Amino acid sequence: MKYNKGMELEKLEKLERIVESEKLLNEIKDVDVLLEQILSEARTITNADAGSIYVVEGDELVIKYAQNETQQKKLLPGEKLPYLSNQHYKITEQSIAGYCAKHKRLVNIEDCYNIPAGLPYSFFRKNDEETGYKSKSILSIPLKVSSGKLRGVLQLINAQDAKGNIIPFDSDAELFATHFASSAAQTLDRSYILQNYLKRMTMMAQLRDPRETFEHVERVSAFSLEIYDRWASDHNIDEAEKKKFRDNLKIAAKCHDFGKVGIEDKILKKAGLLDHDEREIMKGHTCIGAKLFYDSENDLDVMCFHVALYHHVWWNGGERSYPGRHAFEHYEQGDLVSCENTLKGDEIPLAARIVAVADVFDALSHKRVYKSAWSIEDAIDEIKRCSGTQFDPEVVEAFMEMKERITLICKSLG
Repeated sequence: MKYNKGMELEKLEKLERIVESEKLLNEIKDVDVLLEQILSEARTITNADAGSIYVVEGDELVIKYAQNETQQKKLLPGEKLPYLSNQHYKITEQSIAGYCAKHKRLVNIEDCYNIPAGLPYSFFRKNDEETGYKSKSILSIPLKVSSGKLRGVLQLINAQDAKGNIIPFDSDAELFATHFASSAAQTLDRSYILQNYLKRMTMMAQLRDPRETFEHVERVSAFSLEIYDRWASDHNIDEAEKKKFRDNLKIAAKCHDFGKVGIEDKILKKAGLLDHDEREIMKGHTCIGAKLFYDSENDLDVMCFHVALYHHVWWNGGERSYPGRHAFEHYEQGDLVSCENTLKGDEIPLAARIVAVADVFDALSHKRVYKSAWSIEDAIDEIKRCSGTQFDPEVVEAFMEMKERITLICKSLG
């Protein structure tokens, strides 16, 4: 009898955890941050040691995030598992995730190395062979919205009992994971609305300035998140604060140069170097961008305002620094911008200090109409050289600690 009561109590606790997880997911705005959190929460609910999450792109599955607690424990604090470049897989019955996606139904495998004969799918062993990890039980759940559209696949690996032994995913795990995945898919669907809105804004900016491509803002956003994650680890930031900040940062970084839509073409699209007056007018793009997010009460818009206005402000407030709040309050479109009373040091909001490094690194490592692309190594050296003058030394330190991962992202996102 005590055993049954214990089982019922455990189920109740699982349901309470699902409710809390759903609340947490509803607070997240960025698609990528949401995908990562969906995977984390699903692993917690089912006590899975590892897992991955895929999104549907056309007739392919693209793996976005992978987590592995056993492998993570081998790393030092603040380190991450190797970056997964966007790996594409055709949606076919030959893979477990592909079968799950194709038929939009759950797949529960007790031992992936001993899949019964006659089934169309098999286990892809390459990752296990490369990492030395041993997968066994697998639970794949379709992320399907109410309309029936498939958004992705959630794949959980190696369920564990209370002692850490690998066990199959039982019927309760199936039930809890299916309920959670249904709710998570609806949240993900809503998050895509904001992502598409931002993509359209970026495309609009690209029509004015060919240098501001969708790929550029995606890279700057991805770099910024990696830098912040390391900075937050180095500064022992509370987990709740970290989650909220990184969600806002992932979006705000994409908005850093929206103000360029207000700069006239003869300056914005000039192939050569700008003269003094043209440079001063160009600096006004930070004020224009900030006006898009001014006088807002929500945390995301405040961060977007800070990033737009301050991402070119120099750490030491030097003469090459961009305008601050004083110039913004007196700015009219087309003005030559005064950089008097600009911020410096820790006065500059953290998000802007991070985006400053990410933006310059990407600009240096990619071709522009006025310059050739630098090598990644030279771009990294330049970021390091400008520590303490243009950039916050602690942000540069975080960048340097993540440089190998950032390099992989740079190559993966083009």
